[in-house]
Amino acid sequence: MKNSIPTNRVQLRTCLRILCVALFLNPCQGWAEELTASQRGYRNLTTKAYLPSDFDQDIFDDLWTVWEEPLRSRAEKATVDSRRAMAMERYGLLPQQKLPSHALQYVVAPNGNWAMSCLACHQGQVAGKIFPGLPNTNYALETLTEEVRSIKIRQQKSLGHMDLGSLLMPLGTTNGTTNAVMFGVALMRYRDKDLNIVPRPFSFDMVHHDVDAPAWWHYAKRDRIYADGFAPKGHRILMQFLLVKENGPLQFAAWEDDFRDIEAWLLELKSPPWEWEVDTASASVGRHLFENHCADCHGSYGAVTDSSIKYPNRIVSIDEIGTDRVRYDSLTRTARRNLMESWFAHSGLDGGDDNPSGYVAPPLDGIWATAPYLHNGSVPTLWHLLHSSQRPRIWKRTPSGYDQQRIGLDIECLIEMPSGPLSNAQRRGYFDTRRIGKSAAGHDFQEALDENEKKALLEYLKTI
Repeated sequence: MKNSIPTNRVQLRTCLRILCVALFLNPCQGWAEELTASQRGYRNLTTKAYLPSDFDQDIFDDLWTVWEEPLRSRAEKATVDSRRAMAMERYGLLPQQKLPSHALQYVVAPNGNWAMSCLACHQGQVAGKIFPGLPNTNYALETLTEEVRSIKIRQQKSLGHMDLGSLLMPLGTTNGTTNAVMFGVALMRYRDKDLNIVPRPFSFDMVHHDVDAPAWWHYAKRDRIYADGFAPKGHRILMQFLLVKENGPLQFAAWEDDFRDIEAWLLELKSPPWEWEVDTASASVGRHLFENHCADCHGSYGAVTDSSIKYPNRIVSIDEIGTDRVRYDSLTRTARRNLMESWFAHSGLDGGDDNPSGYVAPPLDGIWATAPYLHNGSVPTLWHLLHSSQRPRIWKRTPSGYDQQRIGLDIECLIEMPSGPLSNAQRRGYFDTRRIGKSAAGHDFQEALDENEKKALLEYLKTI
């Protein structure tokens, strides 16, 4: 019998890669026991595929061929590594530290198949730095899926659940925001409370809209989750978006311990501190203003020692808050109950609220890093949040620029969309607050403050 020893460098690299992945995914018993639940949770997110593959490495490496000019010509002249970096930036992906040709938001198998993970929406960067649990406000899922589908058709490869599903419902009309709320409604529509598949016709009356992913370090403080606080939190609820047809009740039961560990990781996440200078005298004034005007809804920070009163989990009525209500109106009581009464919420034992009165005032830990603001991501900086009459109608961000003065995204403001022809990918780079679900109106309580008070409050918000 001949030995199966690799005969060239390509085969050798492939074998070594498979061996390294195998060792990582199947560690020895002693090493596994040394990991904490939180460490296991992060390992699960970054190494285990809970969803089917979306595309393979050959498809990813060929995406540049469908880009608009002049980007396509630039990519054609670039090296493979440079083209991969260009693709990462285009789709809002971050390179893995040890293997920069792979994205942090996807689990890449030894055979080159890429499977989306929860980090796709919940692992981003700010000012060019990656922070665990930070929302991915650059993610261009709609564009990525659209272009993957084109390459698959060209390469005569089978279309997957994202390729087909995006033909029926939008994935996100602006880069960095997601239609995930309605994903959840659609996925639960075809399941009973025990997660068995129930054939039903597709619903064409859903109100699709985009929302901004929350910072995961807020999870520990929240009593319930989502913008309107209707859903009970827990490790099972975190599994909701795995409801593709390939995953049934047996898979969810088998993965429950994995998601207990993932929740443990979430509960340990901490917000990143502001990295630049702070005017401490002004911030001290701002702290008093915050305690008098903002803390009743958003909680207190710093010196307060009683954790039970630091964050009230207060829901502000939709009429009082005045922000875009499409997200609030889009979920029916039936849709909310379908999730609350399912296996994900222990068949109703975990509680919830099928008729919330408005939106939850979120915790503000690390608020400097979580731009854009409001539940739909319509306000690019904290300065704009405090100056409601000066919020831009249309804006476009730079990939990694940060505005230290206004605290938030580095943006270009526009009155109208560009008049020239735009590709779908280019159009999704603009946030147009005139579109459904994207209004930047509301949350104008701060208008009771004068300009000096707003400046002091802005300085204090850096320190939270």
